Order: sequence, then C-alpha cells, then structure tokens
Amino acid sequence: MTAVAVTVTALLAVAGGLTLIRIIRGPSILDRAVATDVMLAIIVAAIATEAAYTRDATALPVLVVLAVLGFVGSVSVARFAARRDAE
Repeated sequence: MTAVAVTVTALLAVAGGLTLIRIIRGPSILDRAVATDVMLAIIVAAIATEAAYTRDATALPVLVVLAVLGFVGSVSVARFAARRDAE
C-alpha cells in the first residue's frame, strides 16, 4: 500500500507542477481558466487519495464543496467566453 501511495503522490505532484506552469505561461485567459480547473481536480484527487489512505471520511464534505466550486467556476467561464464570442 505504501508503494501505491508514493506513486500516486508523485504523479499528482508532477501533474500539479505541469498545471502550474500552464497557469503561469498560458497564452490566453481561457487556457489559464482550464488549467485552474484542472488544478482544482488534482487537489480533489489528492484529498480523496489521502482520505482513502487514512480511511478517514471527514474530508468528504470538503470534496463536495470543491467539486461544486469547480463546476460553478467552469460554467461561469464558459458562459463568459460564449458571451464574449457572440459580441
């Protein structure tokens, strides 16, 4: 189980680093918005992995709030981009 936890932690760390590079260097605001949404998904995955590893369910409400926040953020950015394209 420890090898799996180390592997998952390393993969999530690499994914977070690459996503952070895209947030910093993104050529457009939409690229940065998508990268921020991906970073939120990586954070949710990390919290879920930690909750599964420790077998502690107290992080589940945090996961639900972060998932709703990511959804609302993605929808609002998509609506803003669609409205901007229509003009």
